[in-house]
Amino acid sequence: MAPNKHVDRVKWFFGIEPDQTVDDSAFYDNGSYVEEEPNVLATLFELFPTIPGVLNYLKALFPFTAWIFHYNLTWLLGDFIAGVTVGFVVVPQGMAYALLAKLPPEFGLYTSFVGFILYWAFATSKDITIGAVAVMSTIVGNIIISVQQTNPDLSAETIARSLALISGIVLLFLGLVRLGFIVEFIPLVAIGAFMTGSAISIASGQVPGLLGISGVNTRDSTYLVIINTLKALPKAKLDAAMGLTALFGLYFIRWFCNFMGRKYPRRAKTWFFISTLRMAFVVILYILVSWLVNRNVSKASEAKFKILGPVPSGFQHVGAPRLDAEILQALGPDIPTTIIVLLIEHIAISKSFGRVNNYIIDPSQELVALGFTNVFGPFLGGYPATGSFSRTAIKAKAGVRTPLAGIFTAVIVLLALYALTSVFFYIPSSALCAIIIHAVGDLISPPREVYNYWKTSPLEFVIFFAGVFVSIFTSIENGIYVTIIASIVLLLFRLAKSPGRFLGKVNTQAATRDSVRGGNSPLSQGLLGDKSHAAFIDSDRHDLSNPEVDIKSPYPGVFIYRFSEGLNYLNSARHLDKLTIYIFQHTRRTQLDNYRKLGDRPWNDPGPRRGKVAASNNQELAARPTLRAVILDFTAVNHIDVTAAQALVDLRNQFNRYADPDRVEWHFAGVSNRWTKRALVASGFGAEMIPGGYGYSGGGGASARGDSDEDKKGGGSSEPLIGVAEAEGVVVTNGRRVDGGKGAEVRAKAREVDVEAAAGGSDQVTPVASSVGGDGRRLVPIYGVNRPYFHVDIETAVAGAIRNLERRGGSEWSGRE
Repeated sequence: MAPNKHVDRVKWFFGIEPDQTVDDSAFYDNGSYVEEEPNVLATLFELFPTIPGVLNYLKALFPFTAWIFHYNLTWLLGDFIAGVTVGFVVVPQGMAYALLAKLPPEFGLYTSFVGFILYWAFATSKDITIGAVAVMSTIVGNIIISVQQTNPDLSAETIARSLALISGIVLLFLGLVRLGFIVEFIPLVAIGAFMTGSAISIASGQVPGLLGISGVNTRDSTYLVIINTLKALPKAKLDAAMGLTALFGLYFIRWFCNFMGRKYPRRAKTWFFISTLRMAFVVILYILVSWLVNRNVSKASEAKFKILGPVPSGFQHVGAPRLDAEILQALGPDIPTTIIVLLIEHIAISKSFGRVNNYIIDPSQELVALGFTNVFGPFLGGYPATGSFSRTAIKAKAGVRTPLAGIFTAVIVLLALYALTSVFFYIPSSALCAIIIHAVGDLISPPREVYNYWKTSPLEFVIFFAGVFVSIFTSIENGIYVTIIASIVLLLFRLAKSPGRFLGKVNTQAATRDSVRGGNSPLSQGLLGDKSHAAFIDSDRHDLSNPEVDIKSPYPGVFIYRFSEGLNYLNSARHLDKLTIYIFQHTRRTQLDNYRKLGDRPWNDPGPRRGKVAASNNQELAARPTLRAVILDFTAVNHIDVTAAQALVDLRNQFNRYADPDRVEWHFAGVSNRWTKRALVASGFGAEMIPGGYGYSGGGGASARGDSDEDKKGGGSSEPLIGVAEAEGVVVTNGRRVDGGKGAEVRAKAREVDVEAAAGGSDQVTPVASSVGGDGRRLVPIYGVNRPYFHVDIETAVAGAIRNLERRGGSEWSGRE
């Protein structure tokens, strides 16, 4: 008996392997395979969570369980070194970035601490570091200024913490429902433009602070900031000496360490760590200089140059962030920008370092980690946090082994919050500006990468510079939207204008390169084997194939068309118009001049003008073949919608009228999606065609008109060509499957099943051992025998079409050349 699908589905729900895969397709006792259309209810049922699926989902929320029990001393040493190294970088950076966000410096330390202490438990990346970053801090600062213009009663701290909580809730939701794929809608060129424009904007905004210039609004558009800074250069103060020397020192140390690392490769690791600690060295040095100059100063306003001022010790801003109607209304317009920036920085950085270090991140799980960080961060005083490129690069080069390295960085931040806040009082503000400029400089896309954009895709090169220019001349937020929208528009344009290709046939053989490139041996001696096979390439040579190659039509009146980027409502009209125009240009009607009088002719086919040669006497037109078959390569088509399906139906009817009284055969190659097959079958494709009418029969063999004597003798169309392949170890008999090896073993097991079925009183025992040949080979259909016009590849489709045409050539199918 056939397996009970209800029992199997219950077993599937509890994670028990069913007796037979829950599938609507079926094997007949004679070994033939019949495809059934996919069922909507069955498909929805498969989406229903199972107990093992729920357990796997919960386990995936805490990926640390996969590696924490394997933790060892080697990993501990690598994590400790990397964590401490990043800690010395994040402390000065965090305070500097908080100033970008229009917040006191301690908020940068709060934000970084929460990111490091929480991320490791949800991480799928060992390299990424979450905390305060320059771009997000700048966005937060812009939002604070914008919101306070309309809601002056809201403090900067309240706005920043509430913004983090709201964006964290959204990100956490997206991650929990596994919608991480949405990050794929943001292309690399948009990320590069955003990073470059943001870096230029941030760096230009720090120059006035670097030089001690006051009165320049650094929140203006970047070009205005640059112009106003140049105008105010005569107002530079003593801060310029501190800032410029600090900036020079940072770049000099990095250059010198890189030079020494290349000169002495054995000491490269040592020089790397020295280079990594350059920010800490510069901050310590300038704290010492500032203390010597301002040691008798009790207030920051009395210092010889601008200094950071008092930094409170510990967590002074613990508490629940504000979340009410007023704050939601005030922050609503800025939530999309915040979420996009958080996504862009974190996912782009984690994916790039995952590729470099040979592991794969889970975007949905990364959203969970990012969401948790931004949900719990505001309770300790944090503002929106995301991945940092510079600190991630340092962490990766420092030899980090696991995400647990963030714990050691959190300890460093915690020590700074409780033990070093009094020292922070003397940090020169210009030195922090130098640190920011130095850090964001790495975010600018290098010329080599931009040139690669041009070589790869000139249109995306234009989008890149459009995003950069918009960021410079308006705002960073506008630059983000321009690049993303332009990239989506370009994608839709490419889909709508995707070029389909007509394919021709060439016979190919494998040969050695030397024989082709004019080596000493003739080409015939360089052939690898005597067998040639058919290949199908662009007949118009848009693929840059050799012009000397002879591309032939597979058969008179048979056309092969390949869809390059799918078939949908955007491009269906373009594809099918191209099919119509091309085929009409290369074929003729089956019956020429079959209009009884002039008025019967359609306006778009008025015929020859008076005095010209009639179509029936036009030798050039009469030499063309009639339309016999259309083969569509669906390898690149994963889904067709209602619009595309109806367009195919309309085209079939149009071609049938054009070929009347014949009917055009439609073959499909490489249809791999079950729902695409269902859509095509619902539109009347895939099954045996009825020569006497427009319809199609559902059977896989004989047509609806019945088999004639010629058909039964092999001269009709009752046996369409289907693709078969060798089967190994599976025999179906009486609805049961037998697993085994090849040859005699399979036949023996088949006989055992037959005997068992007979002993059980079965009256439908069908031996199948004979389906296995003496050499152990057993051929089975690849696709269902009830859908003979769906083929595994183009070559099988062409063979099937030619076979059908040749078998039908002498009967009702006229016009055969």
